[in-house]
Amino acid sequence: MKALRYLILAIIGIIVLVAAAIAIAIAVIDPNDYKPQIEKAVEDNTNLDLILDGDIGWSFIPLGLELNNVEAKLDDQSFVSLQQLIAQLDFWSLISMSPRVNTFVLDGLDANLSVDKQGNGNWTRIMKEDAAATGTPSDGSAQAGDTAPTPAAAAEEGAAEPLNFNVENVQISNARVHYDDQATGQSVTLDNFAVNARDITLGQAFPLDLSFRVETNQPRFAVDAAISAELGANEALNEFAIANLDGTFDMNGEPFGDKSVQATLGGSAEVNLENEVATVSGFTASLADLKLRTDLSVTGFGDQPQLQGKLDIAAFSLKELLEALGQAPIDTADPEVLTRMALATDIAGPAGTVALNGLKITLDDTTFQGDARYGISNGAIGLNLQGDKINADRYLPPASEEDAAAQGSAGDSQSASSSPATPAEETDLLPLDTLRALIMDINLGLGELIVSNLTINEIQSKITANDGLLKVNQFSGKLYDGSFGANVTLDARSDNPSWVIGSKVNSVQTLPLLQDLAEMDMLSGGANLNVDVKTTGNRISALRNNANGLVSFNLAEGQFTRMNLTRMACQGIALANQESLTTSDWGTSTPFNDMRGTLKIDGNTLNNTDLVASLAGMALEGDGTVDMAASQLDYELGLRIVGEIHRDPACRVTEYVKNAVIPVECRGNFTEDPAGLCSFDGSRFRDTLKDMAANAAKAKAKEEVDEAKQKAEEKVKEKLEEKLGEEAGSKVKDALKGLFK
Repeated sequence: MKALRYLILAIIGIIVLVAAAIAIAIAVIDPNDYKPQIEKAVEDNTNLDLILDGDIGWSFIPLGLELNNVEAKLDDQSFVSLQQLIAQLDFWSLISMSPRVNTFVLDGLDANLSVDKQGNGNWTRIMKEDAAATGTPSDGSAQAGDTAPTPAAAAEEGAAEPLNFNVENVQISNARVHYDDQATGQSVTLDNFAVNARDITLGQAFPLDLSFRVETNQPRFAVDAAISAELGANEALNEFAIANLDGTFDMNGEPFGDKSVQATLGGSAEVNLENEVATVSGFTASLADLKLRTDLSVTGFGDQPQLQGKLDIAAFSLKELLEALGQAPIDTADPEVLTRMALATDIAGPAGTVALNGLKITLDDTTFQGDARYGISNGAIGLNLQGDKINADRYLPPASEEDAAAQGSAGDSQSASSSPATPAEETDLLPLDTLRALIMDINLGLGELIVSNLTINEIQSKITANDGLLKVNQFSGKLYDGSFGANVTLDARSDNPSWVIGSKVNSVQTLPLLQDLAEMDMLSGGANLNVDVKTTGNRISALRNNANGLVSFNLAEGQFTRMNLTRMACQGIALANQESLTTSDWGTSTPFNDMRGTLKIDGNTLNNTDLVASLAGMALEGDGTVDMAASQLDYELGLRIVGEIHRDPACRVTEYVKNAVIPVECRGNFTEDPAGLCSFDGSRFRDTLKDMAANAAKAKAKEEVDEAKQKAEEKVKEKLEEKLGEEAGSKVKDALKGLFK
């Protein structure tokens, strides 16, 4: 016991002696006396010019050092300066072998970093060239045999015992760092940087307050930030936590149209580096009226992480958000759209895949529901969404009065001008490199879509993409009492992509479709189409020039609503009869039954050689071409007279007229008034007159033959009556009936 008591007394005595020695040294030694030596040592070993204007002081309890008004110059320019630095270490914590920083104060730090026009930073010139090259002080004090511990050895040494780190108080205020790049003209300033933290101890949470201001000149932008949170880390420094995060960022400048915008952050997070697990709880973020909330956990920090959580974006107005951010407004035909948008989903999926389950997207009065997935390693995208209804026309830009006037006078101006307007420069339709990298499997459905004033129902589409081969395997829906289906294959593996397009349309009513699509009412009937087209290219002009294929069509029980082909036929018949039409009420339509034909696509030209249709008393026959590049129609039609077609006396169908063809021509720009495209073709009517003359000659010859037959019959009858008597002659006459027919 005595030995133990003596040992304790000896230790206490040593501590007292050490404390006394330190106290005496602090009391006797004035560090200000060594300012010249300190400044010279810095000047000898670096390119810095150190200026110690303020006092240097130290204290015993707590053991600390204080510097005031310190500046370091580089090339006669201020590189870094500070007004005050206080570092105090609790003396008794040293005695207990558990060092504790009592106070760390840094006030008025000002650092200036710059890059010259050659891209060299001024901080690279701090060390002298010989010291920087050899890694030793210029006075050669370091010996060749001196070695520093390797990082691995340091890590093993540090891992042997948990770090015991304690700081009672940290205060950083009025700090400023300025960066200037002379090569680009960019400058960034971190100003008013302040940190306040207390009771920093590993293994327990401590409060932190942080604030700063950042300004840039390209673009002109500034943000004032204030952040508070409770931070924590374990002694092994492999577990970290943030709780009660509350961050506010006030931003303004050119990116926001010189408006002020506020963003906020909140929530909690934990990270375990050893187990590779991170969780975010109650995390919220806002920008103007856009608010996001999520709870998320991540397992695995490599290329195959596994995610689990929820994401919610509350309903917000995109138009109000853009206005708050100082962005250009989105003008829409309906000013009420883009005012309610929202998203909610669960986040899950196997390792390496982000899966959004129960995905719900709200766009005004439209709701999409389904799921989505994204492959982290290969970028594969999967999407399955079903929507109820949307009117896409509401989201288009509104038609201006100038646009309407330009559209109305387009035909006049085009015909009046000898030279067409210069077309806009053509660009590629699709980014081929992006398409080649796509891996997609998308299924989209929509109950009702209104686009270009068309109403389409029960839309289903399936799109896949892999290695530059994109396929629309299905695009179908119901349209105006009918249905349609289409498929497209795009091979983008070469720089001249190829397209294969197929489509079928069944019983689509053309009259309401054309009325809604283009305000045209020239044709009615149930349309049936089969389209098979191939083409190559990545520009509209190339696709049209290289197109080839077939389009077969037929319309059942329809009518031409803006032209009366019966009147045109009657004009020809009246000319043949050398009479004038007396009917004035002809109407404006022509009913037909089963109009059909085939269009052969050859670049910009559509050729049709087999157009036929059945009309009242007539058969429509024709052929022609459609020039899609010039929007020109050139058709020659024939109305073959097969029966009575009208009650007008001048339009009576005689034997001369029957089976004759009345010519009609349809020529002109089909983007203009379609009612004026077709008219009676007088230039070809001479051929019709020849046919009628031939019919008349045949009729006259037949009449002469019939008359000769009648005369021969009468002669035979008379001779028989004379020889055989009246009664017997009557019987023979009946037997000879039809002999001369």
